[in-house]
Amino acid sequence: MSGPIESSSKREQTKARNRALLLDAARAAFVELGYDAATVRDVVARTKLAPGTFYNYFTDKRSVLVALMNEVSGEAARRARAARAQGNSFEEAVERGFRAYFEFIASDPTMFELLRRNVSTLRSLGIDETGFGAQLEELRAELVAAMDNGHMPRVPLRYVPLAIGAIAFEIGALLVASDPPDVEGATQFAAQFCVGGIERFSRIQAPERTSEK
Repeated sequence: MSGPIESSSKREQTKARNRALLLDAARAAFVELGYDAATVRDVVARTKLAPGTFYNYFTDKRSVLVALMNEVSGEAARRARAARAQGNSFEEAVERGFRAYFEFIASDPTMFELLRRNVSTLRSLGIDETGFGAQLEELRAELVAAMDNGHMPRVPLRYVPLAIGAIAFEIGALLVASDPPDVEGATQFAAQFCVGGIERFSRIQAPERTSEK
């Protein structure tokens, strides 16, 4: 006889499976139809779930897109962070991070097409609701540690993480609009632009204390 723990576990597995099915269906609908044209009904129709099931997991179409972007941005940030950790210098770390990010974007055809088709909509999402804000804070902490360890020139950090994030997003948007995607070209430009800018800025601007916010 099943006990309460086993029943609870099965319910959680069912919930996780249903949510994953809806996310996969939304990804397919947004690729095929575009985010603006797709409806909640289009999403649910790509599953075998009852129509009302959608609202057990998401409040509306936008919340599904936010969830998808949380997955994408979280995995992209994880890969970029791991790649940066393998760099033997500041310049190499930056280059490795951008390459890992751009390779990830280009690696999954469905995700690639989702980003390509819906770039203008993605620009409208807030950085906090997609998890991007938290990832910029993690990047800022990395940069502080790099400066404290002498691996990176000392510069004010008020704008640097946001600038790096914006460069990654906008060049990534250009990347997904290209056929084939020029991962290496995007990597080299983004890395050299960031490293050169930071090095130049460190020479002309009196740095703030890294403990300042």
